[in-house]
Amino acid sequence: MRALLILAVLACLHWNIRACDPDQSHQGCKIYGSTCYCGYGCKNEYIYRSRTDCLNALRERNSNICNRMPCLRGICIQTVQDPGFTCKCEGTGFYGQRCEKACPSVVPLRGLIYPHECIVI
Repeated sequence: MRALLILAVLACLHWNIRACDPDQSHQGCKIYGSTCYCGYGCKNEYIYRSRTDCLNALRERNSNICNRMPCLRGICIQTVQDPGFTCKCEGTGFYGQRCEKACPSVVPLRGLIYPHECIVI
């Protein structure tokens, strides 16, 4: 039973963590919702070098695309890659670039792609 629980946790982590190449990871900060979070991660997501830089960007309403609320659901995270944000849809029952597509209600057949945001463990 314990092994099954460990496998479920590992599967969940696999779907929710986006890995980046070693040369693309660094210490930095990112805007997550309306807060600055600092840590170690991918350069395209942790775009600010320091908490001060992140807080300054958060104060500048025009530079923070997430203030325009591009995500229909979920949490907006500002990125350096176009379109300048990504939406975290996990747990909303939706997927897509702006969390605009409803998750399928039917279990997919073998070979069909099922959005990872829709997997509930």
